[in-house]
Amino acid sequence: MVVSCESSTLKVANQGKTEEIDGFDIILEDTILFPEGGGQPDDRGTINSVPVLRVRRKGRKAIHFTPDPFIPGAHVHLCVDWERRFDHMQQHSGQHLITAIADHLFKFATTSWNLGLQDSYIELDTPSISAEEMREIEQVVNQKIRQGLAVSVRVYEEGAPELRMARTRGLPEDYHGPVRIVTIEGVESNMCCGTHVRSLAHLQSIKLTFAEKGKKNKTNLHFVAGSRVLEYLGACLEKDKALTGLLKCGVEKHVELVDKLQKSLKLSQKNELNLIRDLALLEVQKFKLLEPRPSLLSLHRREEIPDFMSIIVNEINDVEVTIFITMGDENSSGQMCLAGKPQLVADLAPKLSLILGGKGACKGNKFQGKVTNMSKRSSAEKLIQDTLNRLRDEEEVISALNQEKLC
Repeated sequence: MVVSCESSTLKVANQGKTEEIDGFDIILEDTILFPEGGGQPDDRGTINSVPVLRVRRKGRKAIHFTPDPFIPGAHVHLCVDWERRFDHMQQHSGQHLITAIADHLFKFATTSWNLGLQDSYIELDTPSISAEEMREIEQVVNQKIRQGLAVSVRVYEEGAPELRMARTRGLPEDYHGPVRIVTIEGVESNMCCGTHVRSLAHLQSIKLTFAEKGKKNKTNLHFVAGSRVLEYLGACLEKDKALTGLLKCGVEKHVELVDKLQKSLKLSQKNELNLIRDLALLEVQKFKLLEPRPSLLSLHRREEIPDFMSIIVNEINDVEVTIFITMGDENSSGQMCLAGKPQLVADLAPKLSLILGGKGACKGNKFQGKVTNMSKRSSAEKLIQDTLNRLRDEEEVISALNQEKLC
């Protein structure tokens, strides 16, 4: 039965942006939909065929967000997205099992966990975990699954002595009332609000995938359980198949061949850098041989070559020479560098950015950034040349006036 219905908004992430959806917060007399909590995401489902987009907990109440309203007092029919629910049950029960075995074998305490879309991880209170330790945990965990140990749930009132025997990281501050204890037969009891399988046999298997350094000297141990193991295996086989096609060798040769390709790539990159430097030095040499030497060095390369611009600026090393270099497709986007007298660069940089549709930053006597309208390069070069001509004329006028005063 519907207890209350209030207008509300739901914030959702969409392609890196946060959007708000108008809807209604529905509180029911009871529910089969799990609100997020204990590291487990919330359920999805329907109320009278209306989708439930979020379920959150407030004290002992579950608040269902729906796009349509319901009349308080009305009797409604709930359905749960069982595929999502069962997946969460497998991952959550798998977490309990891994937590218990890691603690039993190596005294690795679990401080938190995260149930993700592809895989999940357990935060262990240890700075590292070895491959041997991971293999032993995985072996024992899957032994327990093959034994088909029962998973049971019991509810106790606050203060019951049985609660002191259960593993817990503490109850939420706003929660008061009966407490659920989830027990894996012969393994452990854990204070938990989440959903779980009835037997470890329902987990099918667990695979520990990798460990990584976590926060505050802890380790994140990643895993997949149940149906996700087959999905993970299928994804790995697809990658192997794709690599076999690209590398033209069997799976057993993949690592060896990739290692050779990486070494070859590093050598090629080193040779490329040497060629780029030679090319840049050649451009500098050509410029220095010009008589009289121009006040502006303007270059454009269609290819975007890393370090090319920096090498030329460093080799010229003369603020009296204004350097304007661009790289990229003439009708598209690319990179720009302007170097010379600091004040001149500071004055010209925003004007050039406006013409070329770019942005960047000044550092000392150099401005470097990205541009989006390389087709306007000739206009940008003309602005630089006109500015230099104007400054030269002003200097000549000032010099002439000074000469007259001396006479």
